[in-house]
Amino acid sequence: MKKLKEFKPVLNLLKEDKKKFIFYCILLLLVESTSVFSGYLNGRAVESISKLDIYNSLSYLLIYFVYSVLFTGILMIVSSNGLVKLESKLSRRIGYETYKKTLMLPSYAYEKMSTGEIINRITTDADALSFTFRKLISAFGEIFAAFILLFYIFYNSWIVGTEILVLMSILIIIMHYFNPKMKEAHSNRKKEQDKFASLTSESVRGVREIKTLGIRLNLVNEMKEIVSTLYKKSVDETNLDIKFSILTRLLRVVMEISVFVTCAILLYRGETNLTFFIAMTYYVYRYMYLIDNLADLNQTYQRVSVSLSRINEILLNKKFEDEKYGKIKLDNPKGIIEFKNVYFGYPGEQNILKNFNLKIEPNKKIAIVGKSGQGKSTLFNLLTRVFDVNKGSITLDGVDIKDLDEESLRKNISIIRQEPFIFNRTIKDNFKIVNKNIKLKDIKEYSDKAYLDEYIMSLPKKYNTLLGEGGVNLSGGQKQRLSIARTLTKDTKVILFDEATSALDNNSQEYIKRTIDNLVKDHTIIIVAHRLSTIQDADIIYVVDDGKIVGSGSHDELLKTNKIYKNLYETESLNS
Repeated sequence: MKKLKEFKPVLNLLKEDKKKFIFYCILLLLVESTSVFSGYLNGRAVESISKLDIYNSLSYLLIYFVYSVLFTGILMIVSSNGLVKLESKLSRRIGYETYKKTLMLPSYAYEKMSTGEIINRITTDADALSFTFRKLISAFGEIFAAFILLFYIFYNSWIVGTEILVLMSILIIIMHYFNPKMKEAHSNRKKEQDKFASLTSESVRGVREIKTLGIRLNLVNEMKEIVSTLYKKSVDETNLDIKFSILTRLLRVVMEISVFVTCAILLYRGETNLTFFIAMTYYVYRYMYLIDNLADLNQTYQRVSVSLSRINEILLNKKFEDEKYGKIKLDNPKGIIEFKNVYFGYPGEQNILKNFNLKIEPNKKIAIVGKSGQGKSTLFNLLTRVFDVNKGSITLDGVDIKDLDEESLRKNISIIRQEPFIFNRTIKDNFKIVNKNIKLKDIKEYSDKAYLDEYIMSLPKKYNTLLGEGGVNLSGGQKQRLSIARTLTKDTKVILFDEATSALDNNSQEYIKRTIDNLVKDHTIIIVAHRLSTIQDADIIYVVDDGKIVGSGSHDELLKTNKIYKNLYETESLNS
């Protein structure tokens, strides 16, 4: 019963169809449990014929016909079809809920799980539940019917009853032996499938990089190894299934022969009647059918239990906790950001920020610079709550960002990354995904502010141009400007630029710089930069070293007063 509890979380998703589900289950149980009468009715019909009692024989056959065709047959069709539809709906719902839940996971979860693993949990693991509930309910009905039959069999012959009981006990022992092995084999195969899906996803998304780096053969060889390992794991799983099937089929043969021989001997000796003998010719096949179904259900369940476990790890937060937000709403903020005595280190690493303090005022261009690995980009990860501080606090207008509700945090703080993510949709749809009610004239206005409208209007399909995976149709600068224009639709007060111009040519860099200058008067602008030439005109430049602020001021001031900044600038000038 403990194992069946794994189904509880997903069954909760059937709440709106709970009554239908219970109704179809009862119908199916009724069909399976009442089918025990078929053998008895046929046995009585045959015995009546042997006694030349045609009237009783026809009566029993008529009852059998009405019962099996009109009653059981119709109920079976209604219950089975109903459960199949509910299972299909449930599979889709599980996939949706798992997808929704993955978007609520903390960012570090995506460092622990591969893309392929996440995709497989949402798709194949959810689909694995199809037809499982119908099989499970049907099996319960068959087991219940088998117990009823056992009483009837023992009533007529304790010898035959004992034979069946012993053989069914052997089946349970076989299942108990194979269950953990089959589950482990399936789990191992799923892990290899995750690798297969992950490499496939990466290869599709990075196909241009693969071609230009000349690593196609490397990845083909890597995929060959994964496929080979996957094949071996699949063979291991199949071999177990075959061994299990051989043993259960052998058990069927033993049951068929032993029961028929025993019943024949008992009939010959006059220790039983013809009705019981004929009934057992039906019931022995029912037990054999039960063995087949239990064997099939057992193999299916071992696969499903792995999928259920993987799904429940997400749905029940067994693997990762959901992101948590506060309840404070913040409308029309001024945009004052303050780091107060902040300590932070990534999981398993030492603190990058140590007693970090910084207050940033709005309507100024603020830049943060420093050597690599000193915590510059980490500040943005904390501001956007990709990670939370280990100690201290970060406030927006005096409110700890942990206490803000999700909407207030996301609509007031946005970030433009060095490699912005562009959706594989049209340019217009890349805006609509942020605001589904946005009008084309507003899209054009935001694009114009980002110096992108002129380029878009030169395209044959203009704003209906379909962008490739990750925006491969756009240059680096165009992707940056599209990302800025898309962010402007949110009208966030605080806009973070994470190395937003470091990889751009001078022309694109100038466009981005102009866009930022236009935003300063209405927003809090914070820029993290490696190239000091891109932030020399910033109102205030903060220098970060060893997790602390070690200097601040204008470009000219820092050249005179801060050795670290001066060294960074001279190194950059020398490299240039």
